[in-house]
Amino acid sequence: MAYEIPVTQARAELAELINRVVYGGERVVVTRHGKPLVAFVSAADLERLESDEAAEQEQVISSVSSIGTSPSAAGERRRFGIAAEHRGHQAPGS
Repeated sequence: MAYEIPVTQARAELAELINRVVYGGERVVVTRHGKPLVAFVSAADLERLESDEAAEQEQVISSVSSIGTSPSAAGERRRFGIAAEHRGHQAPGS
């Protein structure tokens, strides 16, 4: 669970907040009018979050790529490819 603090208080206690994150392992959420504005996380947390995000993106790309190689997709390409060829041979302005 993250520690929440208003932006005006965070401004005054920045050094303490940094210590809480770095040495206490806490996550600090700075709020404005009660709504989350920014979060302080350790560099290790940020690295892990970015690594997880990159892995998720790779998984999505892999999933999308595998759709294009499925047998049904090849059949769809053939069916629509014929229609595209037919349109491509029409005279201009038709």
